[in-house]
Amino acid sequence: MSEKNSSTTAAISGPVAELVARARAAQRIYEGWSQQQVDMAVAAAGWAIIEPARNRELAELAVADTGVGNVEDKVRKNHRKTFGLLRDLKGAKSVGVIAEHPELGIVEIARPVGVVCAITPSTNPGATPANKIINALKGRNAVIVAPSPKGWSTAARLIEFIHAQFDRIGAPHDLVQLLPAPVSKQSTAELMRACDLVVATGSQANVRAAYTCGTPAFGVGAGNVAGIVDETADLELAADRILRSKTFDNATSCSSENSLVVVESVRDALIAALEARGAVMLDGKQKGVLQELMWPEGKLSAAVIGKSAMRIAERAAEQDEAGRAEWLAMAERRPKMLLVAEDGIGDDHPYSGEKLSPVLAIYSVKDFDEAAATVTRIYEHQGAGHSVGLHSAVPERAMHLGLHVPVSRVIVDQAHSIATGGSFDNGLPFSLSMGCGTWGKNNFSDNMNYRHYLNITRISRPIPEKVPSEDEIFGEFFAAHGAA
Repeated sequence: MSEKNSSTTAAISGPVAELVARARAAQRIYEGWSQQQVDMAVAAAGWAIIEPARNRELAELAVADTGVGNVEDKVRKNHRKTFGLLRDLKGAKSVGVIAEHPELGIVEIARPVGVVCAITPSTNPGATPANKIINALKGRNAVIVAPSPKGWSTAARLIEFIHAQFDRIGAPHDLVQLLPAPVSKQSTAELMRACDLVVATGSQANVRAAYTCGTPAFGVGAGNVAGIVDETADLELAADRILRSKTFDNATSCSSENSLVVVESVRDALIAALEARGAVMLDGKQKGVLQELMWPEGKLSAAVIGKSAMRIAERAAEQDEAGRAEWLAMAERRPKMLLVAEDGIGDDHPYSGEKLSPVLAIYSVKDFDEAAATVTRIYEHQGAGHSVGLHSAVPERAMHLGLHVPVSRVIVDQAHSIATGGSFDNGLPFSLSMGCGTWGKNNFSDNMNYRHYLNITRISRPIPEKVPSEDEIFGEFFAAHGAA
């Protein structure tokens, strides 16, 4: 343990200090494990959540305790995200020498970061802790999960399952621990200060706390994804992908579209395609009623977060006496998502922000250039750095977005919330924590992966000296502007 960590832990007493001390003891043992042994621990933690009966139990517990999302999609998410992560990690080196570059005289050696504090949200109380635990274990670290209070019981059950698998391979239980209930801001803050690395997913308040806790930290930016549908898009395929993305787990993902920016020449056809798949376009009065339900005091209400479109319609009926019959008729049709026309952006237009529910704002623009500009304006309000969706047959338009819009990912012709965090049909790493770069006030723009949980030591040996000539360095500059 470093002197800094020793003094920090000494300043913290009680249950948190005991957790960290046990984690450090276990990590010192684990640090001596071979790559093969480490990979066995990774597989054990993965199997703890992927085994079908355990997976379903965790999904059912998550929905029962948080009231967010739906069981079947959480089963799929627990499996797909964990299985994809295990695919990414299979064969990856994380112990000893992990790379050699003879031409540079460099050898890279993987070293653990130590004890990881994993802050996890209520929207993914099973999949996100599992992802962080597995990545931390890959780097020979110990990890202590600090879940949201609503997600505590799911995380606790997950860790019970992991410990049972650890017993099969002889791994110390204290490699993976849980902050005791009731989880508070104070205990979470103490844990962040006492650990060696913080990885924070969830509210921006948690991310800001992580960045200011005094411990090195990775945090994610705010989600508020926009998708563009241009005049060249295959509208049937686009509608399929948008519906699949926006309805998955009742739109609890930060990668779910919150706005669609549609070129006006195809707007009506796209809306018709979405309606044919179960979407409902609200009229102006219904839009106002829904706004009051969703943001009763200017803050997104738990009454809609992670709820189905049908349930949201039922709740709208409860507060709209005049339109009650219409809302109930809508709910009886079991709508997949609710659409609202929007043309404003900013605090006075809450539909331009993140909704965490199957409610989608539709913006109409004259062409692709205006679409890109509109997305940029949306991200100036909220969501900068995350990602943008594009449905288009013009490849150059993806490049334009990558060069000019403040995003870390451009997702082309895919179901956005499925694709952004890695998929078996794209090359992004499987992750539930997406960095948003400096645009989103983050210190990374990758999909968070096992390398973020490593220290890397580099051995440097001498190589034949190669000093460039002055002409190689300044030749083009001198030729264009002279040597004055």
